[in-house]
Amino acid sequence: MKKASFYLLTDTHYVSKKNWVEGNPFTFRERSDQIALKATPEILDTFLEKVIADRETDTVLFTGDNVNNCDMNSHYEFRERLERLVEAGKKVYVICATHDYSGGGEDNNWFESCRYTETGTEPIESMRKGGLFDFYYDYGPKQALSVHRESGSYTVKLCDGARLIAIVDNGDGGGYCGLFEDGIEWLKSEIKEAKDNGDFVLLATHHPVLPPWEVYRHVADYEMYGGYRELWKIMCDNGVRVIFTGHTHIQNIRKYTDNNGKWFIDISTIALSNAAGKMRKVDVDADNGECEVTSIGIEKLSGIDTGGLSAYEYLYHLNFPGIWEKLIPLSASDFNAFLELADGYLSTEKLKKFKTLIQLAGKGVRKIRISSVAKLSGAWKSMPQQLRIESKDKKLIDAVYVILKHIFTGNAPFTPNTAEYKAFDSLVARADKIVNLFNIKKVKAIIPPSSSLREIAQDFLYNCRTGNDDEIKFSLK
Repeated sequence: MKKASFYLLTDTHYVSKKNWVEGNPFTFRERSDQIALKATPEILDTFLEKVIADRETDTVLFTGDNVNNCDMNSHYEFRERLERLVEAGKKVYVICATHDYSGGGEDNNWFESCRYTETGTEPIESMRKGGLFDFYYDYGPKQALSVHRESGSYTVKLCDGARLIAIVDNGDGGGYCGLFEDGIEWLKSEIKEAKDNGDFVLLATHHPVLPPWEVYRHVADYEMYGGYRELWKIMCDNGVRVIFTGHTHIQNIRKYTDNNGKWFIDISTIALSNAAGKMRKVDVDADNGECEVTSIGIEKLSGIDTGGLSAYEYLYHLNFPGIWEKLIPLSASDFNAFLELADGYLSTEKLKKFKTLIQLAGKGVRKIRISSVAKLSGAWKSMPQQLRIESKDKKLIDAVYVILKHIFTGNAPFTPNTAEYKAFDSLVARADKIVNLFNIKKVKAIIPPSSSLREIAQDFLYNCRTGNDDEIKFSLK
């Protein structure tokens, strides 16, 4: 049978416990990175327990930023975990990305390894870009049908009828993360080779090929896969239906269709080190030309006493949404605690200057109801009676928390038939009119061409793309 299954994990950002001690330097780094850095060994181990327990799935793919700060301690410990998978009978394929090596002045990658002490940092041994290929040779290149040595990209056989092309997109380590000309020609030849042999092609790389939201590409184009427009054409012209990506830390499935109706899907996976981290399970049926993708999270953390809390509950307040969910109430109730939590994340000196204003805002924002937003935006007049009743009981701040929670997890719930959607949508539509009327250039600068604030907002209110960021089934034909 022409079938294969694999697990996909991305952005593990593994940090060895040899690299830090408790203190502000590493706590502030964790807050600024907005992922659970201190718990990365336990998070990874818990997911790998699930992978090993599944005896039916024999392949595991990691798609980059495997370690957080390019240090050798973390690389060795991460590789030990790969060996654990191999010993359990798994085939393991690894893609490396910018967090995995130090530029050291050789390219535009600015990462340098360090150990976090109680008062600062001290340098430790770094992985250089040139060392990645040999270090991870056994996990992809060794099993490959073909290897592009310059980039480290490679092709492996998933099963009869399907191949995976792993694109290592380090590029210059900075403003261009993609393949250079020779690598692009190699990729084209690998796709042709697969097609000539009747194999479906699945691609995987680290940086996004389609943005999680259109505004992302407009304001952070350099964070995209370098030459993504050319890759769009290559995929569409050759009938390559899917590419798996990471980097954004966002659970997102997005479809691209060109002017001729040709299409592909970019499946981006949330960072494993996020409080709500998940891995993808990919099932390929080459007999019928189908691919199904589902998502798997964890309930409990192995190796950490969470006091009875779930993994998500324990880790949530280390992430961007959870920090803000604590900061906003503290701003009104306990300003000193607010400053302590904000320290390392926001400038406490600036916050002190605006203490009174922040306290008033913190108190005021918690009183505003969705009904007030609906009246201000004009949505109230056309809102059904049942939604009017609901909106009087719903707080604006709770809706904001929900939106923040779903920035990384996808599938925000405020569909067009909800009171929250109608209120926010009308409010942003009015904002669009004000921006255009007064020609507010700073706001216009973040709006993609032929778009609007209203269209940008819809990306954050609900999944207006594929309907579900956690799962999808599609044809490979």
